[in-house]
Amino acid sequence: MSNPILRNSFRFLVLVLLQIFVFNRIYLGGYLNPYVYLMFILLLPFETPWWLLLISSFSIGLSVDTLSGSLGIHAAAATLAAFVRPLVIKLMFPKLDRTSHVVPGINFMGIPAFAVYVFIVVFIHHFFLFFLEVFRFSEIVPVLFRIGLSSLLSSALIILLEIIFKSYRKGV
Repeated sequence: MSNPILRNSFRFLVLVLLQIFVFNRIYLGGYLNPYVYLMFILLLPFETPWWLLLISSFSIGLSVDTLSGSLGIHAAAATLAAFVRPLVIKLMFPKLDRTSHVVPGINFMGIPAFAVYVFIVVFIHHFFLFFLEVFRFSEIVPVLFRIGLSSLLSSALIILLEIIFKSYRKGV
């Protein structure tokens, strides 16, 4: 799939379906909730216009909200993740040429830098998402524990999926 619009549309659909039918069913002890739909936001090309990044992220969050029955928290958290993504990229790669047709991922960044990039954006997303869900500071310790564990699990799954798809793209 060489057309970036088709590739990203396919990724959008697959990640929403995986999130709804597979990863939303994983709920280990109330502390581990993986959200791999963030991979869509993380792997959008660097040159994606800011407005399109925000609209796309809001759309994937709204899709997850609609299909899982949550009340807009994924749309809000995904939009925040899209908002901070360019800032994280600018901090990690200050000399990046945004006009080049480069896609964030292991091929461009390498595994260590990609892991840091993923974890930062996922952590910010989860922090906002879980505090919106609970919406009170009286449960701050369990929420922080949940944020940490879920961020690690989500990041690990996103990195694993990127490694699998990277090797698949290489083999095709």
